[in-house]
Amino acid sequence: MEADDDVALEPMSDETMIPNGTDEVEDQLRPRSGRRDAMSGEQIDIEAYASLYTERTKISRLLFIADQCGNQSMQLEALRMAYDEIRKGEDSHLYRQVVQKIGAGLGPNYEFDQSWADIIDRRAEQRKEKLENELNGYRTNLIKESIRMGYNDFGDFYFAHGQLGDAFKNYVRTRDYCTTSKHIIQMCLNVILTSIELGQFMHVSNYVSKAEQTPDSLDPITIAKLRCAAGLAHLEAKKYKLAARKFLETSPELGNNYSEVISPQDVATYGGLCALASFDRTELKNKVIDNVSFRNFLELVPEVRELINDFYASRYASCLDYLDNLKPNLLLDIHLHEHVETLYTQIRHKAIIQYTHPFISVDLPTMASAFKTTVAGLQSELEALITENQIQARIDSHNKILYARHTDQRNSTFQRALQTGVEFEREVRAMLLRANLIKHEHNQRAARKL
Repeated sequence: MEADDDVALEPMSDETMIPNGTDEVEDQLRPRSGRRDAMSGEQIDIEAYASLYTERTKISRLLFIADQCGNQSMQLEALRMAYDEIRKGEDSHLYRQVVQKIGAGLGPNYEFDQSWADIIDRRAEQRKEKLENELNGYRTNLIKESIRMGYNDFGDFYFAHGQLGDAFKNYVRTRDYCTTSKHIIQMCLNVILTSIELGQFMHVSNYVSKAEQTPDSLDPITIAKLRCAAGLAHLEAKKYKLAARKFLETSPELGNNYSEVISPQDVATYGGLCALASFDRTELKNKVIDNVSFRNFLELVPEVRELINDFYASRYASCLDYLDNLKPNLLLDIHLHEHVETLYTQIRHKAIIQYTHPFISVDLPTMASAFKTTVAGLQSELEALITENQIQARIDSHNKILYARHTDQRNSTFQRALQTGVEFEREVRAMLLRANLIKHEHNQRAARKL
């Protein structure tokens, strides 16, 4: 069970936690978990999916799909789109890595272009030298705003060239030169974006909290961005209830304004699944189904909207169908993939508990049919839930019936009456003791002796 209240995080040492150098690119190309074959269902439309994102996250997501999909044609399509996107930017090292992964799979048009890489590298050296000279001049003149902008330009430069550790350090250095609330917000958003790309979600939480401490400069779009960033940090930490709350609090003003991190469809999917896994029925109704703002996100992903409604209406077969259909694509999501199994298990267990709650007895074959499993498989799930004390019941293995264990009301009443009597007797004794002490002036006598 997750904690109900968000906890403020203490700032960490910013520059010591971040790796630096070209290894960051290899980390992005490397799968974040064990390889899974996620192609058992309908294939994801890579072009439509990639169009939801911009900047580095678009490339990172395409490379992640290429690593995880287990389908050669789909892998080459993702690599082709990543190649085209990289050519629009300035990260020559990432370009070399992707070309190596493509090999000869896409023909001569996607072979290594040495002249392009040389031009990018030469331009980067010239740009870096210019930025260093400008920053040194600003330091000499002690112009605070110019120094802030110089570090910010350096952060943008390193981010564009894939040197995320250096980008993070330069964005953090602007903190000492921020003179207005807007400067602080800009610094926080830059650090949050870089930290998400680095996978350093503790820094994300810290800088979301820092940005929220300047509410006078927060417009609705910035607030929505901070909610999404906080939601991703809680999701990464497996705090699904807190993650659900943050995504549910995201306002529709977000739109496509945070496409460098997340899409509105992701907000609906992440928020909906986390809510199903962690909310009770009342919370699900009040905070999800009746949430007018979040409904705008759910309309973008009808499958998630319908499975939430089916779950609340106890249409479990239909709900599980939607989940099964969504699963292959969710396993290709760069942020959600490692949480899919846990979330699905929690949602299924909640459905089983909800199904059994109103009944004195349940026919296991009928229930197994509703949950699309075998009687033996269902019995194992029920045994685990009974052992964990999540279901108060016992199983008749011979007749395949689940019997609810109802509390003996008569016995419970007697036990409560006896407990009340014991507490009353203890309180009366304490009152009599105090009365006798006062009567015999015990406190005054003790004071006189002193």
